[in-house]
Amino acid sequence: MSADAAANPSAASSAPVRNGGDLVVETLEALGATTVFGIPGQHALGLFDALSRSRLEFISSRVENNSAFAADGFSRATGQVGVLFLSTGPGALTSLAGLQEAYATGVPMIVVASQLPIDGLGARRRGMLHQLDDQKASAANVTKSQRLIQHASGIPSAIQDAWTEAISAPMGPVWIEVPQNVLLNPVMVPAVEDALAEPFDNPPRSELVKEAVRWLGVARRPAVIAGGGVRRSGAEAQLLSIAGKLHAPVICTPGGNGAFPWNHPLSLQSWVEDRHTTDVLEDADVLLVIGSSLGEVTSNYFTMAPRGRIIQIDAEPRVLESNRPALGIRADARQALQALDQALPQAAVLPDWHGQAAEDLVAETLARVQSRLDSQDLDMERQFMADIRAAVPETMQTYWDMTISAYWAWSCWDAKAGAFHSAQGAGGLGYGFPGAIGGAVGLGERVLAVSGDGSAMYSIAELATARQHHLPVTWLIVDDGGYGILREYMEDAFGKATATELAGPDFVKLAESFGVPARRCAPGGIRTALEESFAAEGPNVVVVEARIGLFAPTHL
Repeated sequence: MSADAAANPSAASSAPVRNGGDLVVETLEALGATTVFGIPGQHALGLFDALSRSRLEFISSRVENNSAFAADGFSRATGQVGVLFLSTGPGALTSLAGLQEAYATGVPMIVVASQLPIDGLGARRRGMLHQLDDQKASAANVTKSQRLIQHASGIPSAIQDAWTEAISAPMGPVWIEVPQNVLLNPVMVPAVEDALAEPFDNPPRSELVKEAVRWLGVARRPAVIAGGGVRRSGAEAQLLSIAGKLHAPVICTPGGNGAFPWNHPLSLQSWVEDRHTTDVLEDADVLLVIGSSLGEVTSNYFTMAPRGRIIQIDAEPRVLESNRPALGIRADARQALQALDQALPQAAVLPDWHGQAAEDLVAETLARVQSRLDSQDLDMERQFMADIRAAVPETMQTYWDMTISAYWAWSCWDAKAGAFHSAQGAGGLGYGFPGAIGGAVGLGERVLAVSGDGSAMYSIAELATARQHHLPVTWLIVDDGGYGILREYMEDAFGKATATELAGPDFVKLAESFGVPARRCAPGGIRTALEESFAAEGPNVVVVEARIGLFAPTHL
């Protein structure tokens, strides 16, 4: 007790009593957290009481799944760890689809969920509110690990360990549960003064680097696939250097969009869903794959069959050789590319793609891609995407839901200096707008979200969040009256679509009912509408009523 408190006992009795929630909040602050996303809940009241005594900013969503998306979007935009507070049972379960996206994409997050009081844990069905047989087990499929903290004194170390795990490659969300009574009970543990979490080192094995250098050194037609792992690890400079040394064409996956300069002479951009680029990758005698599983989209829906040798680098061991035999190198992408870059000499002989230089091959391939699109009736769609790109400032970050416009963007969007974010990891609906909310919070500047009318309804309640916090988010909703991509899939496969048409609201009036300015425009007016919306304050909505078609697939 301080001298002041001893002299004035009433002052001591009126001072707030620190509880387990304070230890959670203090540890997060010491680790560098600035922002928390979530929704209060009965068992989590200790957490929120502690928030009132902290410097952490709390962003209150309306649905827990959207809180998870927002924490994800915050992390992607800033490079910081996203922090999510959840209540027990239904609240925790509602977040899982959002956490699946973060887990699949490698987004570092700390998830703190409340839990029943300790005497309610176990196999007994006591009928307590929110009770689950094993809440941690529900999170096991969508988080790196799960911890249950049963004593307040263990809170700081457990969160510090979880933070270390979240930021260590492969990054991802880590789940922590704290029982209600541990959060509420007074603690004797002193206030947390410092906490340190540094990512585990994840370098490549030296013999694998030597072997990869040997393969690349004799390659006559090397090519590179840059996945999301390049962006997550910050390996763009090393990738650029290696591509230059090898004179190798580089294609970025949707998750890797922005990892390599779009208009570089060696850039195949992101046209992974095109047979012309697939042909190039199949013809490579050494294919260097970084931070990608060669999964469904990247492999042009598993039709790509490389004839050469593959070097695959990934921090997640389960990714290595998951689709193709390869020289698998388990390592952080940046550390691996640094080692390769240091060991690789400048190519003594330029690659020979059957009589063509790599730069000429790239230019010819991109011309073939454009010619293929020219042969389809896609003038409106191509102009629509070009107008969005023209309206978006070079540094603005964009968030794309699972909608036809996003499927276009996976292939044609030049991220420039603004990061491109989409939900291609898990592929669930509803990511765009709440992800953008998190990005706007973290950056303190305007971001763009793009959704369809179907996916917009997953997160429509977050208009209240954007308005409450006066967030600079412009939300583009492309309304085609249903689940457009599923409509196309069904019509192509069966000649008709079933259960894809949706009765929807008037999105302009609905946004305005939240106090959010909104406008409607035709596809041809999208550039002006976006430019004017970007110049406004706070959140706003732009609605385009149009059926956007997708380019024809090349994998069928």
